[in-house]
Amino acid sequence: MKPLLHGLLLLLALSLVACASRGGKRISEPAASIQQLTVDARGGWQVRLRLQNYSSVAMQFDSVNLSMGIGGANAGLLQAHPGLNAAPESADVIDIQLSPSAEAKLLVADALAGGRGIAYSLKGSLAA
Repeated sequence: MKPLLHGLLLLLALSLVACASRGGKRISEPAASIQQLTVDARGGWQVRLRLQNYSSVAMQFDSVNLSMGIGGANAGLLQAHPGLNAAPESADVIDIQLSPSAEAKLLVADALAGGRGIAYSLKGSLAA
């Protein structure tokens, strides 16, 4: 009986050691959000885009191709080839110049004049 008990305990201990891991690599989809929107005197926008790496490994952002909506209107296309390296579980920012649609300009101007925020959307792809 004792040898059987020792054998089972040894098997249990080996099973636990085999199940132990070092965390492994977690690869998650990157995300983009607007960190800041600056309107210049001519009505052009500088969009500070935050690129978020949720993975446990470094990620290089090769291209950004996002359609930006603001207040329900199509504002324009955000396109860049940043070649940006983001450390694991971190974020970095890039600045993209945008000539927005007339409707988007009016919506943002109205929100600024009223001291209100405005909803936005980003749809498209981040190549990393």
